[in-house]
Amino acid sequence: MQFIIHSSWQPFFDLEQAKPYFIELTKQVDEEYETNVCFPPKELIFNAFNKCSLNDLKVVIIGQDPYHGTGEANGLCFSVNDGVAIPPSLKNILIEINNEYERVFFPTSGNLEHWANQGVLLLNASLTVRKDLANSHKHLKWNVFTDNAIQYISENTKGVVFLLWGSFAQKKGAKINKEEHLVLETGHPSPLSANRGFWFGNNHFLKTNEYLKSLNKQEILW
Repeated sequence: MQFIIHSSWQPFFDLEQAKPYFIELTKQVDEEYETNVCFPPKELIFNAFNKCSLNDLKVVIIGQDPYHGTGEANGLCFSVNDGVAIPPSLKNILIEINNEYERVFFPTSGNLEHWANQGVLLLNASLTVRKDLANSHKHLKWNVFTDNAIQYISENTKGVVFLLWGSFAQKKGAKINKEEHLVLETGHPSPLSANRGFWFGNNHFLKTNEYLKSLNKQEILW
C-alpha cells in the first residue's frame, strides 16, 4: 500500500503499522490490487487522511466502503470524482443541505474534496473494494484500522462533530467520548432510508456549524 497522508496523522499510522493485523492487512490489500481491479487507485487509499489534517479536524463522517464503479471512488466517503454522476445517497445529502440553508442551486459535482480541505474527515469503514462488488473487502481487517482511527480521534482531540448516519455508522461510533465531542445520529441518506422518513429534516449540517461556532471554530461551507 502507498501511505500518502498528512504528516499530522503520522503518529497514529506509526502505531498501527507496528501491529500484526495491519501487517496482514497490507499484504492482503497488495495481493488484491495485484490480482483484481480494485478501487480507489492505490495512491488514494488513504486520501481521507491526506486531504484532512488531524490538526484542523472538525467533523468526521463515516461511510461503509468506496464506490465500486470505474472512475468513481476518490478515497473520500460519499464523494465521487468530477464528471461522475452524483450517486443517490450523495444526492440526498446535498438535497438536505439545500433544504437546511434554503438554497435554490444544486451542485453539478459530487466531489467533496472541498469539505475535506475544511477539516471534514470523510472516512469509509473499509478503504478499498473490488470493481463492481460492493463490500468485497469487508473480510479484510479495515474495520480494525478504522475503529482504531475513530478511537484515536476521540482520545486525542476535543470538540469534533461525528455524523453517524445509519446503524452501521452508529455501531462504528460506539466508543466516542460524548463528553468531549458532539455525536449526531440519524438514518442513512440512501433512497430506501430517506423515502421512509429517516433522513430528511435531520438538520445535521446546521447543528454542526452551530456547535463549531459555539467553540469559536470556523464553520464548514457545505
